[in-house]
Amino acid sequence: MDKKHIIYLAIIIIAGIWSAIGAYGGTLWVLEALPCLIGFALLAVTYRRFRFTDVTYLFITIHFIILFIGAHYTYARVPAFDWLSEVFGWSRNNYDKVGHFAQGFIPALITREILIRLDVIRKQSWIPFLVIAICLAISAAYELFEWLVAVLLKQSADDFLGMQGYEWDTQSDMLCATIGAIIMLLTLSKVQDKQIRRLTK
Repeated sequence: MDKKHIIYLAIIIIAGIWSAIGAYGGTLWVLEALPCLIGFALLAVTYRRFRFTDVTYLFITIHFIILFIGAHYTYARVPAFDWLSEVFGWSRNNYDKVGHFAQGFIPALITREILIRLDVIRKQSWIPFLVIAICLAISAAYELFEWLVAVLLKQSADDFLGMQGYEWDTQSDMLCATIGAIIMLLTLSKVQDKQIRRLTK
């Protein structure tokens, strides 16, 4: 295993352990950390057959940290964003928007790399559109998952949903994910292309 990947793995494990210890709620932690647990398992199983570029692994690690912080405090109670709410006069804790931005940004990196390296489509000009569409689909699927949990758990799902009284929370979450995907394409595509060429030589 590459040394950088060992470091990323150690960071993820440490963040996960910290997140679980003294988390706001046991069941809630499992629900919030579930994407991390599934993602970690998939990355571990496919590591030998398909290794991502360093830039993709770096941002996957950052995404894990963001998710583990949200799982530890709940997305409506992250202390730093309570402070920012007071400073900027926000009516809610907006850490969940960071999470949903990352929900577009990092999957865009992953999706783009898979599409390019597996030569999924012939016309490369379609890649940006497909990346954004797939990321929006992922965001919508997660919102449907939240809705299902809310139906099953009823009132106890309030902390998981993290709406904080904002009626357009679902739509703004998907918007943040879409913006995250677009910004990734604009800022990191060339970096990723360079690392893909180096990796596939």
